[in-house]
Order: sequence, then structure tokens, then C-alpha cells
Amino acid sequence: MSNHFDVIIIGGGMAGLPLALCLAKTGKKVVCIDRDDPHKQATEKFDGRTVAISAGGSEIMTMAGVWEDILKDACPIKEIKISDNGSDSLLNFLSDEVNGDHFGHIIENRLVRRALFEAAKNQENLTHLAPQSVEKFETSSDQVEVSLSNGDILTANLLVGADGRFSWVRDQAEIRTRGWEYNQRALICIVAHEHPHNNIAIEDFRSAGPFAILPMIDDDKNNHRSSIVWTEHGVKRKSAKNLSDDEFQKTLQNLFPDFYGKVKRAGPLQSYPLGLIHAEKYTGQRLALISDAAHAIHPIAGQGLNIGLRDVKKLVELISHSDDAGNEALLKEYERARKIDNTAMIFATDTLNRLFSNNITPIRMARRFGLKTVSKLPIAKKFFMKQAMGLRD
Repeated sequence: MSNHFDVIIIGGGMAGLPLALCLAKTGKKVVCIDRDDPHKQATEKFDGRTVAISAGGSEIMTMAGVWEDILKDACPIKEIKISDNGSDSLLNFLSDEVNGDHFGHIIENRLVRRALFEAAKNQENLTHLAPQSVEKFETSSDQVEVSLSNGDILTANLLVGADGRFSWVRDQAEIRTRGWEYNQRALICIVAHEHPHNNIAIEDFRSAGPFAILPMIDDDKNNHRSSIVWTEHGVKRKSAKNLSDDEFQKTLQNLFPDFYGKVKRAGPLQSYPLGLIHAEKYTGQRLALISDAAHAIHPIAGQGLNIGLRDVKKLVELISHSDDAGNEALLKEYERARKIDNTAMIFATDTLNRLFSNNITPIRMARRFGLKTVSKLPIAKKFFMKQAMGLRD
């Protein structure tokens, strides 16, 4: 293996590998390094979550050459219903209203990872090193040098940190972050239900946090399925995760609208703490951060990966037209463009969570009024639907 690359990417997840694939397709020489074994990452035990890939996000996956493979396991969202504490739907979004076939697709994370790993095996100009650990890296005015745990030393024009919300690259570069914990956790699992979901996604805003029901494709036994993101507030010992099977089943059934019929858990129940992390800078000397390494947001709008994929799109656009992937002007343009978009999404998701994750009567009345008002204003409604589809630069 030649040890010099245009770009070294640390982190081979659902943002790092799409970046590697897209850059390699432009002719850039890329290496993507991941500490975790790809075989383990493609299992439900490693990551049992699902992801919403917006219509905009699918464009980047298409650029990476994996969308057709992902699509066969993905369920389109054609309608979004928003309610408040189990009320009747206060706001409905229909993809037909914006001339779209769908708002996006829901797919299991492990299946996205599997498609990316398969594509990386045969992509020219791309070296995928996994599992492999990085010991250290050093940057200078003309290159970055990365030392691997096996003793190899790699050099490149640019180092990209795509290693998640607790980014080692970000810490080593001494890039500070701002953020806070929400004192919330998300319970994630797949649920089987008696009747079809009709490609409907539901976001029910409750005092403890949003309860989302996301449509999935039927399993190989034709069982109807959806995934849930159940946001809880407070101490862990009071979590629904600690309920008996019977108690959990009754609680789950009460949270689902009647049209689903009987429901039951159909996969492992996993729990993730929720918080906000935003890097003060996205770049350093011959270094850039993308996706959760730069910004990790609340899942309330299902846009975490999608804004990460917009990072990918901008970086690919800039690097593909440059002979030096790590030049200062390029990195400044990347940070300027992406901070504007990401800061707006961070503000929106944080505000939505604070506004809807409480049961204070005046606030509850105001938000119900606000939702009903949006439903009656075509321009406002169309704006929010476009945001849900991820169709903006």
C-alpha cells in the first residue's frame, strides 16, 4: 500500500464512508480508517437503530453509489402526522402537496452500513482499513501524518474526522465544543403491528419528550413493522426499559394510535442518552470535521445524519475541484457554508425539544395553536415540508 493519499478519513460510519466513496469516484486517492470490525457493525446488536434518510440525503448516497442497494430495504415516508400528547393529529404533511413521491426513507442502520462496506470493497482509489486504530496524527503546513497502531505511517493533504460525537480527532486537535445534556434518553426498538402503517410517520410531542413511530418495510414473514424513538426524561431507574414484559407491552400499546391494531416489540430495546454537541470550529490546519464530530443534535426532527451528509456534499464539491484537498481557503469555505446550515438546524431542534418536552398549560396551548396555524398557511406548511425532505443547499 502506498502511504500517501489526498484525504485520510478517520471514522468509517454512515458519513465517513459516503465521503470516502464520493471522493474516490472523483479520482481522489482516499483511505478510510475505522477502529470497529465491519462484520460487527452490520449487526443489530452493534446498532439497532433506524435512520431517516431524506430526499436530499439520498442524493449523496446516490453519489456514493450505494442508494440502489439501500433502497430495496428502505420504506418511503409519504405522510407525517404531528400530534400533542396523544391528541388527534394537529398537523399533517403529505408529500403530494410538494410534488414529491416521499419525504424520505426509513432503514435500519446496520443495512446502510452493510451497503457501504460492500461498496468500499471494490471502489477504485479507496482503501478501507477496518478494524484499525490510529495512535496519533500530526499536521504541518504542507501535509498531515497519521501513525497507525500496526506501525504504518500514512500521509495526506487533508485529515477528516468522521468519528462521531465523542470524536477523538476533535479532541486531539484541541477543538472545543459547546453543548449540554438534555436529561433525556431515547429508547429504540422495532415494533410489529397488526395493520399496515400506510407509509405514515408519527411524531407525538409528549411532556417527557417526543414519541416517534417510523414506518419500515415488512419483514420476510410479511409482518408489518415500524421503529420507535421513545424519548424519556428523568432518572434511569424510572425508564420504561425497566418495566416487565407485560407492563412494557401495555404501555407501548397505549402509545400507538388505534389504526395500527395490536402491537408488540419485535427487536432488542436499546437506550441512548441525548445531548447537544457543537464544535466551535469545523476545521484546523489541514483538518476538517464532519457530521457528529462537528455537530450532534437532538433526534426530534430526524435530521442528524442528513445534515452530516450535507457536510459530505459540500466537502466533495470543494475537494473535487482542487489540487490540494487541505488548502486553507478550501477549509474556510467549507466551514463558512456548513456552519450556517448546521447552526440553524441546531437552533431549530433545540427549540422544538424545549417547547414540546413539557406540559406547562400556557406553552401547551400556544404550541397547539401554532401547529394548527401552520396547517392553515400553505406557504408555511410547504416550507416545513421542504425542510423535512432535506431539499436545500
